[in-house]
Amino acid sequence: MSSLMLESLGDKVAMFDQHANKHISSQNKNPFTSGLNLPKPTFSKEEYGRPAAGSLSDIRGRKASAHILKEILELCDVIYQNGTPCRDQPEILGISFGDLFNIYVHINDKLVGLLLRARKQKLIDFEGECLFQRRDDHVPIFLVKPIDEIRRDFRQRLDEMAKEMPKSAS
Repeated sequence: MSSLMLESLGDKVAMFDQHANKHISSQNKNPFTSGLNLPKPTFSKEEYGRPAAGSLSDIRGRKASAHILKEILELCDVIYQNGTPCRDQPEILGISFGDLFNIYVHINDKLVGLLLRARKQKLIDFEGECLFQRRDDHVPIFLVKPIDEIRRDFRQRLDEMAKEMPKSAS
């Protein structure tokens, strides 16, 4: 009987030590830890502010990124379907912000944010920093990449994201 108690006590001590070592290891990575006289951790720009790979936060972030890519692709499709070719460059399609707003407001309420993201990815172009309803209704928005190229690039990016996603998150 006493040997069973010692084994279970030894197991409990080992489990506690394992838990304590895991905690110290996690505190080594925490830049806000003080009092343990640990060296300050260093992070690369890619690591800093990113959740641990495979964590729930990481999975939610990947799902959100995939969702935004789909919304940007949808925006480009709407511009492609409703835009008119430019006179001097027929491969570039244009639509006024007012027209796009009236079409797109029924699809999504985040038009301005999506326009900014699409411009950052060099898919569209327009003048000004940010567009506002009524004030900027006349501002033309140009789809500067061919829609087939955009679709192909986005499908490839979405496929890569799906491969990186853990199976349980799908």
